[in-house]
Amino acid sequence: MGDGAGTSVPIVVERDLAGVLDRLDVGVFALDRQERIVWANAASLALLSRSAREVVGRGLHALLHPDVRQLPSPRTRGTGVGAPLAPPGDRTLLARGDGSPLPVRWFSLPLRPDVECGVRLLAFAADEVAAKGLSAGQSESTRVLAERDRLALLADTTAQLIDNIDVDESLRRVVQLMLPRLADWAVIDLITETDEVNRSLVVHAHAGGLTMREDLQGPMPPVPAFSPMPLSKALRGVASTLAGPRTYDVPPDSAVAVEQRKLFAATGIETAAIAPVKGPSEVLGAITLGRTAGDEPFTTADLGLLEDIGRRIGLALENARHYQRQRQVAATMQRYLLPQLPRLDGVEMTARYLPAPDASHVGGDWYDAFALPDGDTALVIGDVAGHDLEAAAGMAQLRNMLRAYTWAQDDPPHRTVERLDRAMGHITDVSMATLVLARLTTDPAGHRVLRWTNAGHPPPLLLDSTGGARFLREGRGILLGASAGRPQPEAHVDLLPGSTLLFYTDGLIESRRQPLDAGLKRLGEAAADLNPQQLDDFVDLLLVRARPADNDDDVALLAIRIPETR
Repeated sequence: MGDGAGTSVPIVVERDLAGVLDRLDVGVFALDRQERIVWANAASLALLSRSAREVVGRGLHALLHPDVRQLPSPRTRGTGVGAPLAPPGDRTLLARGDGSPLPVRWFSLPLRPDVECGVRLLAFAADEVAAKGLSAGQSESTRVLAERDRLALLADTTAQLIDNIDVDESLRRVVQLMLPRLADWAVIDLITETDEVNRSLVVHAHAGGLTMREDLQGPMPPVPAFSPMPLSKALRGVASTLAGPRTYDVPPDSAVAVEQRKLFAATGIETAAIAPVKGPSEVLGAITLGRTAGDEPFTTADLGLLEDIGRRIGLALENARHYQRQRQVAATMQRYLLPQLPRLDGVEMTARYLPAPDASHVGGDWYDAFALPDGDTALVIGDVAGHDLEAAAGMAQLRNMLRAYTWAQDDPPHRTVERLDRAMGHITDVSMATLVLARLTTDPAGHRVLRWTNAGHPPPLLLDSTGGARFLREGRGILLGASAGRPQPEAHVDLLPGSTLLFYTDGLIESRRQPLDAGLKRLGEAAADLNPQQLDDFVDLLLVRARPADNDDDVALLAIRIPETR
């Protein structure tokens, strides 16, 4: 920017723009993404009676006068530096160089949409009306939100909570929206699923930013059944209440009241608004906003806003808890359904199951291996469509049916899968699935033969003793649920000593950025390179080398090796 007021010239802003801004009669700050002032025009320094050295490089909050504890960030209706701006009119107090308050009204200035420089411009002008009020001893409120700003705050709160299953992070973001815009303190008490109360978050807003007070967090006493005190009523979902130190300056009627008295004493809160955090079907906690000495008290309008925020938090929290319960059930189901592998003479076997990198995905991937009555061994890899509890439940149904059919009927693999396909739509909730069913047989001479059928699944990978790799593309038919009544093909291959056979699900090869053939090629090359490793090391290293970084699916993997004869 230009050399306005003796400041340095950041290369991110154009000189011609700096020259224009330096000739304005209003103050202008250029702020980086951390709210640090990287440039100040001449008018801003004159209004504040400060030098450039006193302003540039400081955080915006450092220029607030001690009589005010907040400076809401200028709101935009978009995300870019050239986005349309909300109407001006927000007020605050800045501190002049001599320490006196300067009432100002601030507003944002747009940069051209093509100036993607990470800098935004904040302009301000002296607020004459507020200055007259200050001279008369009437400090103007900076925490009374216009209806537009109230709606914007609710919209921002919803945006921070929606589709976010990390409750702790969501609550921190919501608190950052409220502080210091509405209060100096925010306290969130949550009721756990075992009906215990925990003071989950206590945050203090001050001139230097926000501080989490972990010393004031922790377990709380049980919710009193009949206490009329504000926090107790909020935790029962009965009512929202305005409160202050005098509210609790009475003989305590419960341990919760004792803790609230300690909170008010430790924080210096003089006026508070307390509201329930309620979900659609249960009370999940309470939220408290507090202001310290010198602040205007909360009003019923503030209480209504806090109730709206509490309802949004409650909805998000209840959804997150429901999701976590669902995921725990699905993960437990998968853990108990994935089998102990059988011990086979002359065959090494190992398996892995990795959940999706994204915690929101619980899949229907599975592997299976079990001995059959005639001495053969069944090998299975499968994937039920979906990423939720329904997929995991469908996986359990299909897996158990396949086990029963394979054990009860001495049929070749393709006949078993045809029977499963015909029955699937009638006695399971599975709409579509892929799988490979293989039968490992040992002939009288000790030779191993693999017979398999593939219902729409990625092809198994066979490596020979020299590291040569090929995909077993034979025996491939239509996926289950789309081929009822159609015959399934079958194939066979001799497994020579030193060979390694790999079954896997598509989470090992699929990528949003590359075609499936690229994933198969990467897997084949990595497997050939790692083939000399011990089998357990082979599969562990293969998961690291072959799995695409952008794959958000789970992975099941089953590997067998026929050791070389010595």
